[in-house]
Parts: sequence; structure tokens; C-alpha cells
Amino acid sequence: MAKFSWEGTTRTGEVRRGTMEAADEAAVLNRLRADAINPKKVKKARAEIHIKFGTGVTADDLKLFTRQLAVMVDAGLPLVQALDILATQNANVHFAKVLFSVKSSVEQGSTFSEALRKHPKVFDELYVNLVAAGEVGGILDAILNRLAIYIEKAVKLKSQLKSALVYPIAILVVAAGVIAVMMLKVIPQFEEMYKDFPGAKLPKPTQVVIGMSNSFISAWYYILGGIFAFFFVSGALLRTEKGKDLFHTAVLRLPVIGPVIRKIVVARFTRTLGTLLSSGVPILDSLEICAKTSGNRVVMRAIMHARAKISEGQDLAGPLTETDVFPSMVVQMIGVGEQTGAMDTMLNKIADFYEDEVDTAVGNLTALIEPIMMAFLGVVVGGLLIAMYMPIFELAGNIDAGENAK
Repeated sequence: MAKFSWEGTTRTGEVRRGTMEAADEAAVLNRLRADAINPKKVKKARAEIHIKFGTGVTADDLKLFTRQLAVMVDAGLPLVQALDILATQNANVHFAKVLFSVKSSVEQGSTFSEALRKHPKVFDELYVNLVAAGEVGGILDAILNRLAIYIEKAVKLKSQLKSALVYPIAILVVAAGVIAVMMLKVIPQFEEMYKDFPGAKLPKPTQVVIGMSNSFISAWYYILGGIFAFFFVSGALLRTEKGKDLFHTAVLRLPVIGPVIRKIVVARFTRTLGTLLSSGVPILDSLEICAKTSGNRVVMRAIMHARAKISEGQDLAGPLTETDVFPSMVVQMIGVGEQTGAMDTMLNKIADFYEDEVDTAVGNLTALIEPIMMAFLGVVVGGLLIAMYMPIFELAGNIDAGENAK
């Protein structure tokens, strides 16, 4: 497959341009004519260098594609033609390649969900299973709209999780940088200045700070090596099953951030399960997908435990209570939803409630952490500066005392 740039006119005389992947120039001409475009110019596009991180497809790309595809399918456009239009006009070249591949698979006889399943890094199990349910039920447009809404809410939750974790870490990094600059540059200047005071005895706090600075200067590479070693060992541990378990358990038990992360986990679980059930996906399959997309191994084990109990004939609320992961209010509302036969509706209501709770919690967390971090920086930096200015204060005091004595 090669990439071609083209220019042509529609039946109304409108000039259109674009790019297209095809086997040869003849295939491009045939496809343009099939789309009622009179080709004027077709040539092979220049090779472009694109740097890709991960899949190269963002959640926003996926959300926009899903929303546009839903509109086209609802308008009665054939799936292959809709995919071709979206792939041709997609600004993300990596996503465009994936869409051309999906379109090709559909043309060769695969179902849409089967074609999507060939690209698991772009379309996860949740996406594929919902599309499959939409195909079976003949409601693909409704399912795609539901998926777009789900992706929007998932992106919002992810950004809130980043806000909860990244902000305090960023403040700590800035604090460490300021302290390092003071230890390496500022305090040695004061030390040089105090060497010009013959016979002057430095106050104890000043001596301690200068000693710390000298130790930092002479052993900074050990400190830096220790930091790198810490992150290397932590990364190695997180690649082990036990390390992942310990980390995910600790995250949920953190004093301030832990409750926020637990709310995010509950919102994600209930939103995902509610979306799957309302789309007609069987509950056992839905729970397995929820477990895989939970993002936390503690929650994953809790969901899989509930799934095992349901397969034995139990309800969902009872096993969730046994796991002690989900709040009692959530479990009770799920129980009510099971009894009334409207569990998908109840799950979406829980998700709405907890998403609002996350909004409030992240706002409160930011408001709480900011003054604490500023106070910490003020105390540390201010303490270092006061310790270094103490000899000057004492010298000024001694001069004033001498003048008064005269």
C-alpha cells in the first residue's frame, strides 16, 4: 500500500483535495470516481517521518472518530464508505493507517468488531465488545454514541487522577530543586564571606547548614545515584506480580490521595459496567472487561471474585460486600438495582454521583495541598536563609552594643 495525494472536483464543481492509501494510482482513480469525484491530479505522496509514542492514537482521536462514525451510520451511510471517509480525512497518520486496515478487513468479509479486534492497542475489549453487541442488536449507531460519551467521561476521570497525583509531585520536585540550588550555590557564597571574619564564631544553626552544604557538594553524585537506584529498583518491583499488588494496595491506602483514587476507581467501574449492561453485553463478560480495565489489581481481584460468585448463582451485591473494596452505599444501590431489574440505570447514577464527588475531591485536594506545600517551602528555604544570616545579625548587634558602651 502506498500513499497518494489527489485533487478533483465534485458534480457541483467544488474542488477537493486529500490523501489516500491504495495499491496503485488506478485504485485511487477508481475510488474517487466511486465517490462521485472527478479526479484532476493524482500523484504519489512524499514519504514523511512521523515519530510515534505508544499507539500514536489519543483518546480524543478515538472519541472524535466514534462520534463521527455514529453520525454517518445513523444517516444511512454504508460502513465501508464511512470508514474510508474518516480514514482519508484523518489528520493522525497512525490512526488513518489503522482505519484503512479496519476498512480492508470489513471489505474482505469480517464483521466490524472482528476488524477492530485486530488492533487491541487502539480498540480495547470494552470497545470491541460494545460494537459487537451493537452489530448483533442492529443498534450500532446508538452503541457508538454511547461509546463516545463513555470515552469523554473516561478521559475526564483520567485527567482528574493526573491532577490528584501530578500536582503534589511537581511541587516536591520544585522544592527539591530550590534546596539543591541553595546547597550548591548560595550557601557556599555565604561560607566564603564568613571566612573573612577573623575570630568570628558562627552560630550553631549556621554551622549545621554549612556542614550540610559541604556534605551535599562532596556527595551529590551518591545522592543522585541513590535516586536513580531507587527508581530503577521501584520500576523492577512494579514489573513483578507481588510488586504490583503492594503498590496498588498502598495507593488506595494513602492518607489524602487514597480516598480520591478510590472514588475514581468506583466511578470507572460503575460507568463501565453500566455502559456494557445497557448495551446488552452479558454480565459475566461485562465483569471480566471491567476487571481488565479497572487499572488497579486490588479492584480487579474484587471484581473477578464477584464474577466467580455470580457464575455460581449468587447476586452481585453480596460478593462485592465481601471484598471490602467498594463503599457500602455503592453496594446497597447495586443491590437495589438488581432487585428492581434496573441495574444499568442504577450503575450510571452511581457513576454520575461519584464523578461529581471526584470533581469536588480533586478541587479540595488542590486547595489543601497548595498552602501546605507553600508553607513547607517557606519553612525550609526561610530556615536556611535565616541560619545563614544569623552571623550578620549577631555582628550588627555587637557593633550596636559597642557603640552604646562608648
